[in-house]
Amino acid sequence: MVVRYWGFLIAKLAAAGLPLWVLWRAISWPFRQELAHGVYNHGAVSHDPFAHDLGYTFVMMVFFLVCAGALYLIIWDQRYRCRTCLRRLRMPVAAGSWPNMLLFGEPRTDYICLYGHGTLRVPEIQINGPNTPDWEPHDEDIWKELEALEAGKK
Repeated sequence: MVVRYWGFLIAKLAAAGLPLWVLWRAISWPFRQELAHGVYNHGAVSHDPFAHDLGYTFVMMVFFLVCAGALYLIIWDQRYRCRTCLRRLRMPVAAGSWPNMLLFGEPRTDYICLYGHGTLRVPEIQINGPNTPDWEPHDEDIWKELEALEAGKK
């Protein structure tokens, strides 16, 4: 199941990479045409317009920011997906307490898969550096367990 999770990430990266590559080619094409016609030719050496054309340099900076933003959104989306069924995790529940960390534990947010595959625990406090979220798969179906508890109360 983990292979499916990482495969989905690679597929999303490829799906975002193709339009970004086409956009890069579309942005670079007019500047490459000027390069081919000798606008940037200084003697016999042809130079890249990146360091010589302010417009091209600015457009490439904006394009880099778009690519970085797309990568960030893809990783952020992947982080909050179930490792088994790849659905978005739902039902955030706040746990722990900010003023009473010693008594009730560190504050965190728990997300669960709607089909009971597991729980993602995202720590809210980062004292000793960034803490990675903890994925805990459930052995049995969590909904069957909750129904059994509810049936026992009746």
